[in-house]
Amino acid sequence: MAQKRDYYEVLGVSKTASTEEIKESYRKLALQWHPDRVGLSRKKEAEEKFKEISEAYAVLSDENKRAQYDQFGHAGIDSRYTREDLFRGVDFGDLFENFGFGDFFGDSIFRDFFGARRERIRNKGQDLEYHLRISLRDAAFGREIPINISHHEICPTCKGEGMKPGTRKKACTQCRGAGEVRYSQGFFSISQPCPRCHGSGEIIESPCPECRGEGRVRKAHKILVKIPPGVNTGSVLKLREEGEAGIKKGAPGDLYVVIEVEQDSILKRNEDDIYCDISIIFVHAALGAEVTVPTLEGDVKMKIPPGTQNGKLFRLRGKGIFHLQYGGRGDEYVRVNVQVPTDLSAREKELLLEFSRLREK
Repeated sequence: MAQKRDYYEVLGVSKTASTEEIKESYRKLALQWHPDRVGLSRKKEAEEKFKEISEAYAVLSDENKRAQYDQFGHAGIDSRYTREDLFRGVDFGDLFENFGFGDFFGDSIFRDFFGARRERIRNKGQDLEYHLRISLRDAAFGREIPINISHHEICPTCKGEGMKPGTRKKACTQCRGAGEVRYSQGFFSISQPCPRCHGSGEIIESPCPECRGEGRVRKAHKILVKIPPGVNTGSVLKLREEGEAGIKKGAPGDLYVVIEVEQDSILKRNEDDIYCDISIIFVHAALGAEVTVPTLEGDVKMKIPPGTQNGKLFRLRGKGIFHLQYGGRGDEYVRVNVQVPTDLSAREKELLLEFSRLREK
């Protein structure tokens, strides 16, 4: 990629130039290099030059962007502003209103530069919603899950242009390429989108045979959804630009994945903590023992101290769900249920009676 030239050099002004000097220099260069004011042999050169001076003006005419550029150079601009952000808020209209170029901004190069964001928003594709069921363990630790959706994508034949390859769009004859028409009544006048070209300023005479001029086609698509650790039922994951493709190369919509966490038969979730119940015989409760406890990461051993009472709650630190918003992890709480035997043998009854007599002494 060619290295960008210094913006001041591009506009032919000094670093101490006033806003008015920058505006005047850009005005002269824009009129000189507008692609429609040069011959066909120089059109490509003019387009590149015009884009370069327009970008320089967008930065140097804005106080904040200029300060960022003066301090950090191109790196400060490229890291902070997208292509759309760069031209947001820049009013090019007053630069040429006294030069007799009423249709100047109807040209495609200006629409591409200064109307791109507005067009992309107006023609933005629809957002989509997908409901995804996952296991408790997937919710706890996260996972990448492939999903299949059917949505509109940019037509591969016409690349979203809507016209048959090898053909070109023509300027709308009703609005003369401006994309809007003006109606006057007395002292008042209003502008509305052109009814013939629907505001695009162009007419497609030979539509693309694959998408029939829409610029997009419906296809099945596999997407890998990255589930972050800690999600819960109702969590929504936003996948940018994975929704419907926009019309007329508008911005794609987004895909919203709504999470539903399945209930586990053993482990129960309460926010970021896990609860489970285990059963032990009364001998182990009285004498103590080592028991097996289920966790999200498999079975672990846990010691039961002598004299454990029914319903006692034990805490396993860090065995719960990972916190979605901050570091760390919840705990697991194990509730002990002491089993009372109902089918004692004669010998067991004898021993229990002996135990009872010893306790009464």
